[in-house]
Amino acid sequence: MVMEMALPLPERVINPTHDIKLFAGRSNPALAREIANYLGTTVGPMIIKNFADGEIYVQVQESVRGDDVFIIQPLCNPVNENLMELLIIIDAFKRASAKTITAVIPYYGYARQDRKTSGREAITAKLVADLLTTAGTNRVLAMDLHTGQIQGFFNILVDHIFATPILVNYIKNLEINSENMVAVSPDTGGVPRTRYFAKELSCSLAIIDKRRDKHNEAIASHVIGEVKNKVCIMFDDIIDTAGTICEAARLLIQEGAKEVYVCAAHPIFSGPAVERLSNSPIKEVIVTNTIPVDMSKMPGKIKQLSVAPLLGEAISRIHDDESVSSLFGFEKEIKM
Repeated sequence: MVMEMALPLPERVINPTHDIKLFAGRSNPALAREIANYLGTTVGPMIIKNFADGEIYVQVQESVRGDDVFIIQPLCNPVNENLMELLIIIDAFKRASAKTITAVIPYYGYARQDRKTSGREAITAKLVADLLTTAGTNRVLAMDLHTGQIQGFFNILVDHIFATPILVNYIKNLEINSENMVAVSPDTGGVPRTRYFAKELSCSLAIIDKRRDKHNEAIASHVIGEVKNKVCIMFDDIIDTAGTICEAARLLIQEGAKEVYVCAAHPIFSGPAVERLSNSPIKEVIVTNTIPVDMSKMPGKIKQLSVAPLLGEAISRIHDDESVSSLFGFEKEIKM
């Protein structure tokens, strides 16, 4: 079950003439329905099916001529299928004469390949940006991109929002004394993000130094900062195979940490991730529903919070030409 947390959002006044046209692909229909409920509307009708050979067919079932259309589709597993589906949906709306098309991408797949770290590598984060633009997207609404620089890969408008208020609110409700708490970045790249959490929680900051010797495998080597007898709150954008985060938790316990909590926006949970988290010394793993997770199969230490109110509010503000960034007060602090 997805938990809902009270958020510092204004009360949404539903206007009967508020003609947001909301549609969704097949990657996370439950989140789309939650967003629709927040906005006081419904998810628009579409036919999406596969031919026998796997090709995707899309048909919009209502007129969208001259409308602002929002398409909800996180690029989660199966990533290639969901990406291709999103591109075809965008093309269908372009050919249906929609006024504007906003791709709402709670989880932006292929984001980890955002630069060349050695010769002859692809930069897939840029490639996906080009594909979305070419398909006919006018605007992108994304949540917790792997790196802020991905916004610069687009030649169209990008609104980058964050799950931070939801995660911070959950941690505050644990009522842990800030003097006994430390916000921990699992790597140097996440320091700007974790620094903001530390500021919001009025606690100190620590960093785990890690090295990556193999693809999709990192080794935590030592801790920079004081964690002994502290409750450690680790913050990251994704949990994939959970190898790095579990090793980091064990390192923190070895260094004398009292308890370890983990917060992450995107629960990819590939391969042995759930088993690793279950067997780790982590007390709680707090994630959001940007990616669908069958919570009935998750261990009790995994908690899922809903980002539907944040996404719904951002969609409403985009539609009404209101400020999205005013929802947050930390953009300059966490952009990298």
